[in-house]
Amino acid sequence: MKNYRFKDLVLFSRFFSICMVLLFCCVQTFGQENQRIIEYKGTVIDANTGDELPFVNLEIAGTNIATVTNSEGNFLLKLDEAMPNAKVALTYPGYKKLLVILADLNKEGNTISLTPQMYELDEVSITRPKDAQTLVAKVFKNRSENYLDTETYMTAFYREAINKRNRSASLAEAVVAIKKRPYTSSAVDLVGVYKARKSTNYNRLDTLAIKLQGGPLNALYADLIKYPEYFMTPETLSNYDFSFGEPLINDGKLVYVVNFKQKDNILDPLYFGKLYIEAETFALTNAIYNMNVENRKRASALFVKRKPNRVKVYPTEISYRVDYRNTDGKWYYSYSNVQLEFVVNWKRKLFNNKYRIRSEMLITDWENELGPKNITNKTKFKANTILADEVSGFRDPDFWGAYNVIEPEKSIQQAIDKIQRQIRRD
Repeated sequence: MKNYRFKDLVLFSRFFSICMVLLFCCVQTFGQENQRIIEYKGTVIDANTGDELPFVNLEIAGTNIATVTNSEGNFLLKLDEAMPNAKVALTYPGYKKLLVILADLNKEGNTISLTPQMYELDEVSITRPKDAQTLVAKVFKNRSENYLDTETYMTAFYREAINKRNRSASLAEAVVAIKKRPYTSSAVDLVGVYKARKSTNYNRLDTLAIKLQGGPLNALYADLIKYPEYFMTPETLSNYDFSFGEPLINDGKLVYVVNFKQKDNILDPLYFGKLYIEAETFALTNAIYNMNVENRKRASALFVKRKPNRVKVYPTEISYRVDYRNTDGKWYYSYSNVQLEFVVNWKRKLFNNKYRIRSEMLITDWENELGPKNITNKTKFKANTILADEVSGFRDPDFWGAYNVIEPEKSIQQAIDKIQRQIRRD
């Protein structure tokens, strides 16, 4: 079994390179900027507690247009002006599905409340399989019935950020095209870029500069149904202990929660976390999990290829999230978030440094027939390309045009604001 991890972590005295088994593509631009659009901004909260809800799906009913709330519960939705009567469907595991008419929303300052949904314990006890591992095996067995079985052309927003402690060192964003292969096919997905922008300030990293290779496929390969070899396969289920957690309701349907962790006798760093599986179809709807990095030596061996002799590097946190969305009875990858934290220790230095890397991607639209068919094996992303080194931007406040993007969190927005102020001073 392959771990879903960085392939190489290369450190030099002025260069810290993280490489994944990922691909890069030539930049393309498409003319969406000329059409008039309307933006809707707001926050989604728990109706009972008032807490912000992260990663809530917002989808225009009857279309494949979608966005998601950020980790602070904020959303930004862009639509053609000709859709004032459209309805927005909001779904979140454990909450009642909500339909909101666009005409009832303001352009900014919307607060939308979702109500928790209870489940019947008797129903769960009767229908739930007794063996959690058997339930997970059914996810793989039913993959061809549950997930997209045709080639699909997707539009996605991708963001990657690198921080030294709490200071932003690199920020890159892109709208990408994905030629998504059928889930029943072994062919890998192809990725190309519509638009991209970035800002880097490696001076903040002192003696190390961190660069993330692979761009959007860092997030795309978290699609563990398409790429189980990087996570868990039917043949490797025996490496884990499985148990049931408290079930949820998602879009009116019962969802089983399965806890998993690697067995104590397994020495290689594997994973632990939660799988969310629809009871009726055995489709995986969400997964939230971490890599086990307790054994620093073994965890570091998975990442570090070359480094200066005077430095030690080890991961302290490797976390993943992947969400799937259902359209016409077929599930497909819709969002993923990968976060990595590394500690760098220099000999004879009193303090160490912590670096946090975040990579996330959201599918904002897709279609079956039209799309970026010119993405080929010759024009796809190259494994050794660094997105932040290939693009520029942040000068145009209307850069994204009609493309849906993930609303920046406060820390990211502060970094963008600082970039914009610096540009104005220059």
